[in-house]
Amino acid sequence: MDYWEETCQILDWAETHVTSTLHICWAAQAGFYHYYGINKRQLSQKLFGVYAHKVSNRKVPLVRGFDDIFMAPHSRHTETPSEAIHACKDLTILAESEKAGVFLARAEEGRKIFVAGHPEYDRYTLDEEYKRDLQKGMDIAMPENYYPDNDINAKPLLQWRSHGNMLYANWLNYYVYQ
Repeated sequence: MDYWEETCQILDWAETHVTSTLHICWAAQAGFYHYYGINKRQLSQKLFGVYAHKVSNRKVPLVRGFDDIFMAPHSRHTETPSEAIHACKDLTILAESEKAGVFLARAEEGRKIFVAGHPEYDRYTLDEEYKRDLQKGMDIAMPENYYPDNDINAKPLLQWRSHGNMLYANWLNYYVYQ
């Protein structure tokens, strides 16, 4: 990878210059590898859609206000294996999905936060990605749990915005500003 050395320099710099770092999707995979030696692995097919996640540690302020089960989008060809994250004593898993794996983990009392999905996506991000890939002639499955009745012409259901906003607000309030 052409930019791995620079990525490591940024991750190392952040350890001494910021109060908390939020690693999202590819950055979460990079952080798991850089800090803990946990390799990502290729998936047999793209994980693509909106999945249910269960909060596993309610006492942590990052998930304050979350429902027991919440939805979040994912779009990736690789994953950090859940069993490896569970086995790492330095990581605390805060939310995960049966289908999508670990969604949210933290280390060092929140100095490092890892988000495996995309809570920042808007309503049409997966739609645009799916239609782009279809236009290119790629063999891609429809995003799961996204279009009403699996109708790609229907307005996609927005099922994650409140929890996504809450995640970022909690991160800023409890880990960055305090």
